[in-house]
Amino acid sequence: MERPVPADSAPEQRAADIAAKTVDPGESPDAPALTAPGGMFGVTGSGDTTGFGGLRRDAWVEAPAERPYGGYFDELVDSLAAAYPAFGEAVTKVVVDRGELTLHVRREHLIGVATALRNDPSLRFELCSSVSGVDYLGREQARLHSVYHLTSMTFRRKLRLEVAVTAADPHVPSLTGLYPTADWQERETYDLFGIVYDGHPALTRIMMPDDWDGHPQRKDYPLGGIPVQYKGATIPPPDQRREYR
Repeated sequence: MERPVPADSAPEQRAADIAAKTVDPGESPDAPALTAPGGMFGVTGSGDTTGFGGLRRDAWVEAPAERPYGGYFDELVDSLAAAYPAFGEAVTKVVVDRGELTLHVRREHLIGVATALRNDPSLRFELCSSVSGVDYLGREQARLHSVYHLTSMTFRRKLRLEVAVTAADPHVPSLTGLYPTADWQERETYDLFGIVYDGHPALTRIMMPDDWDGHPQRKDYPLGGIPVQYKGATIPPPDQRREYR
């Protein structure tokens, strides 16, 4: 089913087909020449309106923090080290950035570290307020990160845990047994990033159809390359759409 097109509508025209206009002899020589509009980041000729064409960035690596961390961070880390004897093996890096504390944890120690954070009287992180994912494309040994935001309502403190896995082995133990609030958030992270949470009671897609191929939030997922149908009309990918001025 095709959408009706008004008779007086402008014809479809790709940005790549719009030729630059030269100055007419009758015009002022100081008049600027009109050129075809380009995409963001200096992209021209492709009709790319996504803003990502040609953008390249090096893989970012978090810098470890040095003591003193500042604020309550030192006390929190010392309390966790006392509550979890394998702290030195479990925590690979402590990062303090923009006033926030992040502990990078090996996945085999995630349950133990989270249990100590929740149950120890000096820590009391009773709430897991968020679970999300990050794709650091280009970091093959630590590409996918599962990120947990924990809150201590008793001491009014916040902490972030990060677990890094590879795209070939994206398995992370589920925290739903400790924090029921992680249930749907782990499902969303699985759906969009492909991180598999072992032990989750119902790890199914929550955003995309069950038979959807791929995980849309990964950096190597085709941007706008999937045709989207809405009431019979097909929306083309961004790099094939008409560029408007």
